[in-house]
Amino acid sequence: MDSAAAIAAAAPPEQASAPVNLALEGMTCAACAARIEKALNRVPGVEASVNFATESARVHYDPSRANPRALLAAVERAGYRAHVKRDVSAERRDDVARKLAAYRTLRREFIIAVMLTLPLLAPMLAMLWRGALPVGSESADLLPRWLQFALATPVQFWIGRRFYVGAWRSLRGGGANMDVLIVLGTTMAWALSSVVTVLGLNHQHVYFEAGAAVITLVLLGKLLEARARAGTSAAMEGLLRLQPKTVRVARNGTTVEVPLEEVVVGDRVQVRAGESVPVDGIVREGQSSVDESMLTGESHPVAKAPGAFVHAGTLNQEGLLSCEATGVGDTTLLAGIVRLVAEAQGSKAPIQRLADRVSGVFVPIVIAIAVATFALAWWFGREGTQALIDAVAVLVIACPCALGLATPTAIIVGTGRGAQIGVLIRNATALELAGRLKVLIVDKTGTLTEGKPEVTDVLPADGTARGELLCVAASLEQGSTHPLARAIHAAARAANVVPRPLVEFVLAAGKGVHGRLAGTDGEAMLGSLDYLAEQGMVADAATAAGLHRAGKTLVGVAVAGRMLGLIALADRIRPTSAAGVARLRQAGIDVVMLTGDNAATAQAVADRVGIVEYRAGVLPSAKAEAVRGLKSRGIVTGMVGDGVNDAPALAAADVSFAIGAGSDIAIEAADITLMRPDLGAVVDAILLSRATVAKIRQNLFFAFVYNVLGIPLAAFGLLHPAIAGAAMAASSVSVVGNALLLRGWKATH
Repeated sequence: MDSAAAIAAAAPPEQASAPVNLALEGMTCAACAARIEKALNRVPGVEASVNFATESARVHYDPSRANPRALLAAVERAGYRAHVKRDVSAERRDDVARKLAAYRTLRREFIIAVMLTLPLLAPMLAMLWRGALPVGSESADLLPRWLQFALATPVQFWIGRRFYVGAWRSLRGGGANMDVLIVLGTTMAWALSSVVTVLGLNHQHVYFEAGAAVITLVLLGKLLEARARAGTSAAMEGLLRLQPKTVRVARNGTTVEVPLEEVVVGDRVQVRAGESVPVDGIVREGQSSVDESMLTGESHPVAKAPGAFVHAGTLNQEGLLSCEATGVGDTTLLAGIVRLVAEAQGSKAPIQRLADRVSGVFVPIVIAIAVATFALAWWFGREGTQALIDAVAVLVIACPCALGLATPTAIIVGTGRGAQIGVLIRNATALELAGRLKVLIVDKTGTLTEGKPEVTDVLPADGTARGELLCVAASLEQGSTHPLARAIHAAARAANVVPRPLVEFVLAAGKGVHGRLAGTDGEAMLGSLDYLAEQGMVADAATAAGLHRAGKTLVGVAVAGRMLGLIALADRIRPTSAAGVARLRQAGIDVVMLTGDNAATAQAVADRVGIVEYRAGVLPSAKAEAVRGLKSRGIVTGMVGDGVNDAPALAAADVSFAIGAGSDIAIEAADITLMRPDLGAVVDAILLSRATVAKIRQNLFFAFVYNVLGIPLAAFGLLHPAIAGAAMAASSVSVVGNALLLRGWKATH
């Protein structure tokens, strides 16, 4: 079936029981995400997962116990804001505009903060050149203290107001986040310095520069982080930009240019050379070649002629095409891809659980460490103001942002990169598990082969006409969508054979069919030679063996207990199958072929593509049992298929792959959809998974090591708060930057 229909089927319209996606506002760190997630999961009948990097929540709820209003209210009670996401494309466009406006505001505030903070830091820099002046001496203050107060106060309360707002929301909701740490630390430094200044205690040092520098550096970190995080979703934004804003449509006998939003199904759309296709549709007039690499990852252009399908976002390279729109807006393949990837980017990988548990209790623990640092430093004779500054450094450096960004940023970039190469990953769990596969089970028809068998031989028995054999076979296969049935019908049409009406019909799944035909005495049967042998009808062994050795599939036909003859069919092996199997073996994955075909045909195909282990004569239910058997031995098992009969096995596998041109049932059951009918795409998905998980582990290592090293250094008085603020900002930026390296990932061939 067409890929667009398959993707649309995989993402049905929202219903009361469907998952709800919430866009969240006000989060500043991983602790915020943990707080919102806990608040949502307290609502009866709700299971929620919050993603800090995408600022979104995916919620499953029982409609008899909860509703979207209750979800939004829970987020509000936690101290944050939310709204329900609707149209994916419009939501992303609004999100981009909102983030751009927030980025510009943040940049403006950062510039003002720098201008106010640099004079405060100038004495510190001068002291590096001149040598430290005695603390407490008036000459140590190169700027009058009232001027330091005047410069630091707007930075603290105007530029830094976002931290106070965020801290209040978090505390009001019963939690504590990064903003609480920053507000506690910088406010203590500002308050101490202000008291010393107002009371004229010249023997005491002031720390106006510490609080102002921390706020400025945190803003710098957020600015760089926002810029870097915008790059994580660049793949999806690029896909959305593929559609033109205006479309040439034939209306009332003339061609007019209208906004894309006004195009409806059935419109005739003109696409000129060099233009992007605006809708999904069927070519009615014209011939051209279309670049579909942005959707499938396939670099070679695809020829298009009347009757061919085209998809929104692809590029018409030459010639004028007139297409009838079959999918517009959210019903296009492009929108389906964006929807599936957005869902995957909002999901959580199992590897993230440790980070979530740490983030949930991190802030209270840090506050306790800061209090202990102050108390112990004072107890062991350290000056009170210096003990307070040590505590401030602990509060500032212990930001859980890097921990919260470590996993989701890598998942966002990884799934986006997958979409660019034609690999659509349904969720983060599949992305993580794909890299751990040890065994991949592959179906033969439609996976290793092209799935378009053709009748090669019609062999009637003595006393039976060729047309009679085709007539009975085509009659029994009426209504079937199986590839073999379509091939038999095509052969019958080519021979001008008209099928007879079916009076009775019984299907033996995976074996054959039998029934009664109008005008025929006795029961008619069609199926595998083993199936007919069970009924007492045996084909000529020598003839059958020769055809099997040639890799052909045999179908026997009988009426009233008498064999009418054999029909041989052949399905071409995909040119890429042998290379795909070789790449899988190089990646350390064992490949097992399962097929309902006979052993001789299975062996012929296995030999040609390089598969050592295969099983023939396997019924659809047995395929699922084979998958469960491997899983029961603790082997991470994958399954790739394209047909309806593959769905049970796909559902049973740890990770399942569906060929994008296959059935909607197979795609619905699969964890990863391959837009290219190529086994090599499975290898690309596995290698991308391994690269993404490697980035996640690197990020978690960086985040944990940063906190494990930074907090003790600050507690022992070895870090000035300003340096701690710079280190905290650098940690978040480094984690996001490391994840962004995945944008340049390329599969090895």
